[in-house]
Order: sequence, then C-alpha cells, then structure tokens
Amino acid sequence: MKRVMFLVDGFNLYHPVVDAQHDNGGQCVKWLDLRRLCSNYLHMIGTRVRDQVTLREIHHFSATPTHRSKGKQDRHQLYMECLKSSGIHVYLGRFKKKIVKCSLCNEYEVRHEEKESDVAMAAKLLELCYSGVADSIVLVTGDTDLAPAVRTCQRLFPCISICFAFPYRRASEELERLSPGSFKISHKSYRGNQYTDPLEFPDGTKVTKPAEWS
Repeated sequence: MKRVMFLVDGFNLYHPVVDAQHDNGGQCVKWLDLRRLCSNYLHMIGTRVRDQVTLREIHHFSATPTHRSKGKQDRHQLYMECLKSSGIHVYLGRFKKKIVKCSLCNEYEVRHEEKESDVAMAAKLLELCYSGVADSIVLVTGDTDLAPAVRTCQRLFPCISICFAFPYRRASEELERLSPGSFKISHKSYRGNQYTDPLEFPDGTKVTKPAEWS
C-alpha cells in the first residue's frame, strides 16, 4: 500500500479560483473541500495498474490576511476551521508590510508579502522524507521556489516519489522537468469538490458558506 501525503500551498491554490470561476460560468468555487479534491487525484499517484494508494495526511500552508478587510479575514478564518474539521493540518505564516518605489512615477506604495509559508512547506517536505512516513508526496503548487528543496529530497531520499499537482493555470515547465510524474488540477475539479452547505463539524457544529461566496 503506497502512503501518500499532500502539501498544499494555500494561496497558490486559491488565486486560480478566479480563473476557475470564470471558466465555470461565474460559479463561485471558494468553498473547496480540499480533502475530497486530493482524494480524487490519488489515481494519478500509482505508477502501475496494481498500485494501491492511501491518503495519509494533508498539510495546508497559508497566512492570515491581516492587511485586508475584517470580512476577508473572517472568511479566511472560517475556511481554515473547515479544513481543520476534516483532519487537515493547517500552518499559518504572516504578511509583512513592504514599501516599494514605483519605477515609473517615483512614488512609494505599500505592499504586503506572504512570509514563512514557502519555508514551512519545504521544511515539512524534508521532515516527512526523513521520518519515512510517506512513500509519495504531492506538492500542490506551481511555485518554483520549492525546487531546491525538492532536488535535495530527491537526492537524499530517492525511494520517495515527489511530484507536483499544479493548480489551475499554474503549471510550470521547470517543475514538470524536475518531477515528470506531475499533473494538473482542472477547473472542473474546483466545482466538483465543494463542501456541503451547511457543513457539519465532527462536534455537531454547523457552519454555512459565506454569502459572498454564493
């Protein structure tokens, strides 16, 4: 039995939602059931017809958007609770303020950069490989910043299969060459793997999809 782990770059998965919504006729797909999505791609992991795979864990890396409106922060927190309710491990980084000078107008503007998530994801990849708890690890991202960590793990742990699941319209030729077994997540997968509304947590608590996501 092949043990599979998923490591998910939350914002790299989230930002393609806008593209997916457009290609799904405008239907909002932010109420994404991540466990079901990952489970439905397990068939892409086996290298042989007789391979049997089991989803062991999902690790989700994100950051609280403290620079955005309270409504956006509340919706982000609610979604993180939904992920946790289905047994997904959630890791939260932070956003750092950055002052940038415009090269065209020479004026300064404030931007915010997500910090820590990439490093946390790379560290978890190394930890899982070192501990030997997985036979295959899937990185749900198209971010090439993770390439050095993947190369290191491939060199140190050649028996562990590492591949990428590219969010919609986030495929990377560089990462495909690095991990030939990688695959793409279709926009239909966003639409087909949504939480129920309302969603009931294991303790009986029920939460409803935000009205803004209807």
